[in-house]
Amino acid sequence: MTIRIAMWSGPRNISTAMMRSWGNRTDAVVSDEPFYAHYLSVTGADHPGRDETLASQETDASVVASMLRGPAPGDAAIWYQKHMAHHLLPETDRSWMESVRHCFLVRDPAAMLASLHAKTPFPSLEDTGLPQQVRLFEEAMSMGDGIPPVLDADDVLGNPEGVLRQLCNRLGVEFQENMLSWPPGLRESDGAWAPFWYHSVESSTGFRPPVNNSGKLPPELGEVMESCLGCYEALYKHRIGE
Repeated sequence: MTIRIAMWSGPRNISTAMMRSWGNRTDAVVSDEPFYAHYLSVTGADHPGRDETLASQETDASVVASMLRGPAPGDAAIWYQKHMAHHLLPETDRSWMESVRHCFLVRDPAAMLASLHAKTPFPSLEDTGLPQQVRLFEEAMSMGDGIPPVLDADDVLGNPEGVLRQLCNRLGVEFQENMLSWPPGLRESDGAWAPFWYHSVESSTGFRPPVNNSGKLPPELGEVMESCLGCYEALYKHRIGE
């Protein structure tokens, strides 16, 4: 029986590195942001690689949801699904979520916003995915499986083996040493947007030590930053890896 894992993140996190980690297991397959094309189609958001993404992915959310609770590619024992929280729009049916084990990935808002601002200037709170993560966390809690594991990016980068061992334990799967390193390059499983977003992870072979790259945010993002902190702290208090 396949174990389905939904990792909910926001943009400019280490979500792709985490996908590499799980994708390097001997018993897992990965899916890269399966609701992205639907999100772009409905919202009209002008993201890098928009046309390529729309051409490569299913835009009907109900079809995507049906696929996510269907057979795993290759009947893999573990199906790791990398999701951006803001891609799951409010009107999208959530019933498929009962068939997966949920976990959440957060990052210090100052660093995240500085990186996001460089790609999509002056992002809104909704663009960060943080309020959506909080809501999804509450929804996952209501499904009766206890408190979903929350990972902070700096904790993962500072102690990848320790945090990943804890995560695997919480998800009910065995840790594999293969999760700590991987070959460089892009993957067939990467989304069509990879050439626009994955430059850093493309050259990576493992988790890199954390660096302070928060930069200086423009004053116009002060209110967004304050709201981000509230959402981040609501999730951070549940984090594993201390």
